[in-house]
Amino acid sequence: MLAEDAVFHSPVVHTPQRGKKLVAMYLGAALQVLFNPSFRYVREIVGETDAMLEFETEVDGVLINGVDIIKWNSDGQISEFKVMLRPLKAINLIHQKMGAMLQAGQ
Repeated sequence: MLAEDAVFHSPVVHTPQRGKKLVAMYLGAALQVLFNPSFRYVREIVGETDAMLEFETEVDGVLINGVDIIKWNSDGQISEFKVMLRPLKAINLIHQKMGAMLQAGQ
């Protein structure tokens, strides 16, 4: 699903993460941290080459509201994935949890 030159824009890392392997690692960590029974998409805006998906989830008692902005190439592969989160308490929590996961190599 990911293009070889895919780019991931994290809500907590300043520089874009480039390349299929790195993007997959970040998306995998995000999935482990954010996806649970409370996760749900609440709005979808879809175009020909991109989509914006708003989601809500709860992690450690913190209600998280976020947006996935996804762009795909002419082959239908994801070329860019951007995540935006709110509120600040949620960003700090996700930064801590994903940071620990990525440092552990998961």
